[in-house]
Amino acid sequence: MPEISGKTRIFGVIASPIDHVRAPMVFNPEFVKRNIDAVLVPMHILPENLPETLNALAQLPNCGGVAVTIPHKMTAASLCDELGMGAEITGAVNAIRFEEGRMIGDNFDGMGFVAGLIGEGHDPKGKDALLLGAGGAGRAVALALAEVMAESGAGRLTIHNRDATKAEALVALLKAQYPQLAVASADAAQINAMKAHANLLINATSLGLHDDDALPLALEGVIKGAVIADIIMVPEMTKWLMDAERRGLTCHKGRYMFDYQKDLIANFIGAWE
Repeated sequence: MPEISGKTRIFGVIASPIDHVRAPMVFNPEFVKRNIDAVLVPMHILPENLPETLNALAQLPNCGGVAVTIPHKMTAASLCDELGMGAEITGAVNAIRFEEGRMIGDNFDGMGFVAGLIGEGHDPKGKDALLLGAGGAGRAVALALAEVMAESGAGRLTIHNRDATKAEALVALLKAQYPQLAVASADAAQINAMKAHANLLINATSLGLHDDDALPLALEGVIKGAVIADIIMVPEMTKWLMDAERRGLTCHKGRYMFDYQKDLIANFIGAWE
């Protein structure tokens, strides 16, 4: 752990609940390694207290910014004074930089997730992909996937969300941005049938954070060559990934989404300075 003094700069990660976050385990060893006098701490902020708490943090001269995760990404975006392109398109932030009381937010989830897929040998180009979730993280992942998949002119992206209107709105946005991409929304019955030929299945919901959560999608009938990917970081092996492993399917852990974007977030909030 970094040695903390009155000169130590403070960064945070905000969530509710907070026990699943990995940012302190990633950033604090880096601060020591880079000889930077800073610390990143977990901050459990209840949703109803987010506006006043986040605004108060922004007023602290020694607080450089925060990483943002479930369930605050979309609400936090609405509280920012300025948004980067990724945050504007997704309507969600996962990093906020404080500048003299102002809050500047952006979203690196999608870039981190896709970089993680590619880095771990699962390039999404040409894939038949099923994305579960169209909230803040789901929108970010969908946008980054669409950008990469559209380059190849092959593959298909299907999006399911419990609130179908969110999935449909996201599909409309992607069609406008990438008209060459085959993208559509699907209800629960449709996506359950489509899994029989999908070779990339992604959970971008919060299902898996808790032991008693339902599976995002039953994996019976999924083809053997499929990659089962999660965005949940803790636990590292969710029930969904453990079920996939038992079935001999390839697992892609949620930790990679953060591991492959940590430098983007750190540079954005000024942590490596």
